[in-house]
Amino acid sequence: MKTPEKLMAGADIFFECLRREKVEYIFGYPGGAVLKLYEHLYDVDFLKHILVRHEQGAVHAAEGYAKASGKPGVVLVTSGPGATNTVTGIADAYMDSVPIVVFTGQVPSHLIGNDAFQEADIIGITRPITKHNFLVRDIKELASTIRKAFYIACTGRPGPVVVDLPKDVINSYCEFVYPEDVEIRGYKPNYKGHVNQIKKAAEVIAAAKKPLLYVGGGVIMSGGFRELSLFAHENKLPVTMTLQGLGAFPGTDELSLGMLGMHGTYWANQAVNNCDVLVSLGARFDDRVTGKVETFATNAYKIHVDIDPTCIDKNVVVDLPIVGDVKHILAEMASEISKSPDTGEWWAQINSWKDECPLVYEDKDGRLRTEYIIEKLSEKTKGEAVIVTDVGQHQMWTAQYFKYNYPRTNLTSGGLGTMGFSVPAAIGASFAVKDKQIISISGDGGFQMNIQELITASAYSVPVIFIIINNSFLGMVRQWQELFHAEKFSFTDLSKSNPDFVKVGEAFGIESYSTDNPKEVESLLDKALAVKNKPVLLEFKVVKEDMVFPMVPSGGSISEMMVKRLNPKRMT
Repeated sequence: MKTPEKLMAGADIFFECLRREKVEYIFGYPGGAVLKLYEHLYDVDFLKHILVRHEQGAVHAAEGYAKASGKPGVVLVTSGPGATNTVTGIADAYMDSVPIVVFTGQVPSHLIGNDAFQEADIIGITRPITKHNFLVRDIKELASTIRKAFYIACTGRPGPVVVDLPKDVINSYCEFVYPEDVEIRGYKPNYKGHVNQIKKAAEVIAAAKKPLLYVGGGVIMSGGFRELSLFAHENKLPVTMTLQGLGAFPGTDELSLGMLGMHGTYWANQAVNNCDVLVSLGARFDDRVTGKVETFATNAYKIHVDIDPTCIDKNVVVDLPIVGDVKHILAEMASEISKSPDTGEWWAQINSWKDECPLVYEDKDGRLRTEYIIEKLSEKTKGEAVIVTDVGQHQMWTAQYFKYNYPRTNLTSGGLGTMGFSVPAAIGASFAVKDKQIISISGDGGFQMNIQELITASAYSVPVIFIIINNSFLGMVRQWQELFHAEKFSFTDLSKSNPDFVKVGEAFGIESYSTDNPKEVESLLDKALAVKNKPVLLEFKVVKEDMVFPMVPSGGSISEMMVKRLNPKRMT
């Protein structure tokens, strides 16, 4: 077919838009509806396509890339099942405010709604789990739609955007016009907080006797970690972080209380219960943090800083809301405080809570435990590695025992709690970060959910250490069954069905090792850390009956933390 003069093909427009958006990587999987794009991709030289082995893996890889780099992750999949396979990853990105743009193929426009082969209404399916989505109906709208998609994904509170591309649109021609500026009616993110509210917040903090900074992932997304550090140190304020906020403030800093919430430290939760001013920075008062809302920080004057106005008063009613970018507002608040609060007695109380209930675990019976592995990993990497955790007990132990000292080094699935996240997300992160070791940590259950992506890791020689914490159980579910479900371990025992993970790793061409001996942990970690330019797999067979403590039962108050198992002699 002869190309019309002065016109550009839809596929060429697509890639020219990506070039202008400075896209470096696409995570994808080809199929019929996007074959024209893959035909043109064959000759594209400004970006690299990463062929995953499942579309869910593509989205998690894009999430890992985005979380590690701060740049938007990009996904390209075909229509129908290709598109529907992305849904879990999109929902995960939506819950954790991850900027990704997912391009899905679609049947030709005239067949939409006719139950055509590999047709799925991905716009309708993803509407509740995207920041926005688009169906491109006219080739003339393609360039402007892609521009809007990246703008929406990356501005304000970040999030996933889906762009559905009918086959006829990709194959059509039009004159290329790329909009440099974006104007979207009703979408005007507010970055600067109200001056009077900022001044009021500064006054309240300066007068506080027991202030507490409650830090979420929004501080990392905004790039406000330096402003946070200065603000906390200038006023000697204790800092506690959500799961997604870990790394926003150094875990080894004397002002850090670690994580709060369901599996947070005892002293962090006690500080929440007893503070007189609680300053929430880029956090959303998630139920895993608050526990029973009616009993959460009841004596505190609550200040909430967030760029998303819909988060204000959504879960917890606050006294002083400030809508805007947390990095900017932290700097403004710091400049408004003329006299730092006197926190001497408050710190004495916090330190007494640390002494009262420190993080401890059994280490005298000669058996291998996850906490020990994480401690050694933290020591050997000095908190500088990028840790990508899956979901479950190992995720909480890592949050407790690994000392994150830098932002964008803690990548995990928070809001949705997606098992199978870690393996593909770590692969995606490896394309974003070249100067830090990437370490994936999964349980034996979650590891198997996207195990096919080990092929991707091997094919691209990604420098990722894949760690499997194998307790032969769905550990967190088993913990709840012991504590709250009459010790009926229903369908959580994997001991008779787990594969030989070393043989699996070797089958994928990955150097693999296994141990259940605590004395071999350090040598295996050293061996893995010494490997360059290819993946390594380590399986650690740990005690199966161990549980994560402290723990706040679901729906309970954080003032009622369980700090040890009810029956310490209980064995599986």
